[in-house]
This record gives sequence, C-alpha cells and structure tokens, in this order.
Amino acid sequence: MNIRKKILTRCGALLTAVLVLAPTALAAEAEIPYIPQTVPAAQLAPADQRGQEDWQLLLVNPWHTVPEGYEIKLATLSNGLQVDERIYDDLDDMLSDCREAGLNPIVCSAYRTEATQTRLYRNKVARVRASGVPEDRVEAEAARWVAKPGTSEHQTGLALDIVAAGYQILDEEQEDTAEQKWLMENSWKYGFILRYPSEKSDITGIGYEPWHYRYVGKAAAADIYRTGVCLEEYLSQEGPEAELAPAQTIWQAAPVSGSMETAPQGAAAI
Repeated sequence: MNIRKKILTRCGALLTAVLVLAPTALAAEAEIPYIPQTVPAAQLAPADQRGQEDWQLLLVNPWHTVPEGYEIKLATLSNGLQVDERIYDDLDDMLSDCREAGLNPIVCSAYRTEATQTRLYRNKVARVRASGVPEDRVEAEAARWVAKPGTSEHQTGLALDIVAAGYQILDEEQEDTAEQKWLMENSWKYGFILRYPSEKSDITGIGYEPWHYRYVGKAAAADIYRTGVCLEEYLSQEGPEAELAPAQTIWQAAPVSGSMETAPQGAAAI
C-alpha cells in the first residue's frame, strides 16, 4: 500500500505540472514556453528523401511529398497555432523585431494536419469549379493556390502565413503593407525566405504568395536572398557559391486572380 501511495503521489504531481503549462505570446520580454508534441505524418505517399539529412532544407512541393513517417515536435503559439519547435526562437526574434519597428504582424496559419490540408484543398476546388474554370483544369488551378494534401509545406511545421493586422486578406495587395515590406527585406536574417515569389511560379508550382514564409536556416536564407533564387533552384545548385544574378524585386502582382482568402479574424499577434 505504501508503494502504491508513493506512485499515485508522484503521478499526481506530474499531472499537476503538465496542467499548469499554457501557451504564451511570442514576446522578447518574457521566457517563451512551448508545448512539445510528436506528430507523425499519417498515410502520406512515399517521398523523395532529400532534406531528411538536413531538416531545414526539406523540399516539399507538388512533386515532392512529405516523407513517409516524417515526425516533428511542435511548439504551440499563443493563439493555438503550432510550428516546428526548432524554428520557434528565430520566429520569436523576427516578430519581436518587426514589432519594435512599429509594425503589427500576425501569424494566421502555421502547421496543418493532413486532414486540415485536405479540407482546405477541397474547399478551393469547389470555389474554382464555381468560378467557371473548365473541369479538366479545376484541380490543377486549385493546387496553384492550395497545395494538395501531402504536398504542403504547412504539414512540415516549417512554413507559416504572416499578414498585417490592418490588412488580413491573402491576396497580392498584402505585399503593399508595411509588415510585408519589412519581412521581405529582413526575414532572411532570421532564417526565413519568402517561399513563393511571383516570378518563380513555373518552378515552385505555386502562385505568388506574398504572405508565405518558410524556414530554411540562416545560412541558406542569406544565400537565397542574395542570389534571388527560390528553394528549388537553391537545392539544384552545386553549392552556395554558384554564380547567380542578384536578387530582383518580388513585389509584383499575382498572375492569376481567384486566390483571395481572408485570414482568420481575431488571430492573435503571436
């Protein structure tokens, strides 16, 4: 009985410790707790194994699915969204510095389960079909704006959508906000890149998204920003010293309309 009581006492103490944990805002003034959680990639198609050795450069796009059995530990943000815990500190620094510049960035989408990605993709297919796009082009057009399940970077926890508090619509006008201009100029310093530039859609397979940022690590982000390539081009190079043209401005209008989405209202400034 004494042994059983000791075990119950220890279990009760552990449960109490777990229950008091709660997500807090990303703020430079306070220590940032997170809730780790291992999430297996459920029932995803076999994938190209590039990036398995270097998690920061994992390539996920229409031609490279999330690796089978891919697992991550997630950090929970103050509004309930989650990211790979390994990018949490750099994300904190980036958003804190953006706010110190007098701006108000909001993370409106981050890690997604396959079920969530499936729902978003099906909704987009329905909207594209209703817009009158020929049936044989519906799914392809939808996939240019919402990735098919298993091919979305959001399922890796390394990608997130950031909008301006004053303009929470996911369209090309997002690029005109002060928040996006700051992020486009500075995100590389924290290991993030604007993942889908307007002039790279034929390579990435995704339409221009001036709100979608991807963590690749500070070294790779600096090279990508300096040379003006997208992630696919960077990974195809022999090395970071490849001779490439200087980066060109990416603040251009999206080539195709119909991508407009609205960020969740009331999303916390995390």
